[in-house]
Amino acid sequence: MSPHKTKPTSEHTSPVLQVEQLDIAFRRGASWTPVVNGLSFEVSRGETLAIVGESGSGKSVSAMSIMGLLPERSSRVGGSIRLRGRELLGLPDADLSAIRGNEIAMIFQEPMTSLNPVMRIGEQIAEPLYQHRGLSAAAAKAEALRLMERVRIPAAAQRYADYPHQFSGGMRQRVMIAMALACNPSVLIADEPTTALDVTIQAQILALIKELQKEEQMAVVFITHDMGVVAEVADRTLVMYRGDRVEAGATADIFAQPQQPYTRALLSAVPELGSMAGFAQPHPFPIYDMARGLSDTSSPLKDSVQSGPPWLLEVEGLSARFDVRSPLLRRVTGRVHAVENVSFQLQRGETLGIVGESGCGKSTTGRLVTGLLSATAGQIRIEGREVSQLSGLERARKIQMIFQDPYSSLDPRQSVGDALTEPLRVHGMAKKADCADIAARLLAKVGLPADAATRMPHEFSGGQRQRVCIARALAMQPGTIVADEAVSALDVSVKVQIVNLLLELQQEMGLGFLFISHDMAVVERISHRVAVMYMGEIVEIGSRADVFANPRHPYTRRLLEAVPIPDPRRRRERHMAPRELKTPYKPRDFVSPRRSYHQAGPGHLYMEADDDWS
Repeated sequence: MSPHKTKPTSEHTSPVLQVEQLDIAFRRGASWTPVVNGLSFEVSRGETLAIVGESGSGKSVSAMSIMGLLPERSSRVGGSIRLRGRELLGLPDADLSAIRGNEIAMIFQEPMTSLNPVMRIGEQIAEPLYQHRGLSAAAAKAEALRLMERVRIPAAAQRYADYPHQFSGGMRQRVMIAMALACNPSVLIADEPTTALDVTIQAQILALIKELQKEEQMAVVFITHDMGVVAEVADRTLVMYRGDRVEAGATADIFAQPQQPYTRALLSAVPELGSMAGFAQPHPFPIYDMARGLSDTSSPLKDSVQSGPPWLLEVEGLSARFDVRSPLLRRVTGRVHAVENVSFQLQRGETLGIVGESGCGKSTTGRLVTGLLSATAGQIRIEGREVSQLSGLERARKIQMIFQDPYSSLDPRQSVGDALTEPLRVHGMAKKADCADIAARLLAKVGLPADAATRMPHEFSGGQRQRVCIARALAMQPGTIVADEAVSALDVSVKVQIVNLLLELQQEMGLGFLFISHDMAVVERISHRVAVMYMGEIVEIGSRADVFANPRHPYTRRLLEAVPIPDPRRRRERHMAPRELKTPYKPRDFVSPRRSYHQAGPGHLYMEADDDWS
């Protein structure tokens, strides 16, 4: 790190950031709607304060007010925000601009909306170095490259000139972290910085932030709804609910003896790896009712018995390669080997979890089997029939998909009722006069009232919108549903409800789920079998119990070791050694090597590890 900004190590004594009686309101027409009420907290050098709560609790809005990023005309901020004793509220824009990105920095939740889409990645990282540290172009580029390597962006020199759309979601978040750390700020506000990241990358980023915090004695405000992350990183925790501070204290005390029902509800909804030990079948999450406490009256799910072909989905030797062309003559210069020789089967009433890091090919696999992408090689059979033999209608009636972001997958100009029945109307499977009754039945199936059919997507919460997407997937009465990160963006309590809903629907209808996720604890809860993907290949596949209790491939073990433990008493010192990230980009004439598998037990297969894993 740069020596001119290095601070001496000290105990947590003097607060760097002090927030007192913060009130925030937004203009709604002629009136003002309060969203944060009298919030107070402080954070000292070298200390991490976690602010937790579900969507709409006011935690991100509070962070935006600290940065001075709320719109002046439609927001009203009262109280006091002091950085090293200097009042920030009311400062001129020029003074705030000199502070933002230099003394106080922020990592935002959604990197794609925070990065300039027409500006190269390297230039965006270098920009604060020009602005705040006055580095020359050459020095700023060298420092930007060092930061890119520090946050584990592979082939940094080659990717310096790339644009944001050429990066995966996890890679874009690493860019945001590099930008925030460029000037070694005194205060770092991290707003859900690891929500979209895989567990191994999350562990590395958390370790990186802690390492930099220790070196620089940064004060960190960590905003999240992931209580496992809170347990790993936070010295103190503040819980928010609907704009109010509900509870605050030492993290260990909050986890051991939560005083408020809402805090207890948050903690009860945390999926914990290993909680399925002893269960042969998936098991619904217990639900915490703030009036009655924890309720776990559900019993383990039994196998669904359904008529019809036993295999809903059979995939054999599936591969997908995407051409990379030169910018001038558009010649094929190489190929991205996104999926490589993948084989698996899915039977009725079964959930196959597919896990792995961003870019491993799990989402591409889901899109291949649903027909959203075309395979380069391999066979896909749905209910015993080759995909090539199925019409579009037949395929739609046999397999459907639930996407990660329920808002972007719903037409904002279309009512929920129309969204649910449109596939039926397009394929001539329902008359317009019957659509209202059909929509009401589908909504009831996912626990929503019939009058929800007349409302628009923006009128629903994130969890409700995901229920609508599940109902839409059920409209064609498919046997198989591909759930691609379907609960990753949801709050913990909503995630629990959606997982329980999927399990209930599976039990009732004999559905087969291809559950794609990077949340290992949720995968353990919902899956019968698990496939682990790395660089487009399945490196291990077997029953959930075998894969989680007896992982045989080094990558599977690495994934499991990276999962945060939601217990501050078991906090581990992270030593996630950075590994050189391989790239799926290969030369045009590259021939993939033939892999061999070993059998660890009945149905439990794992790939022979490469030398670099030993």
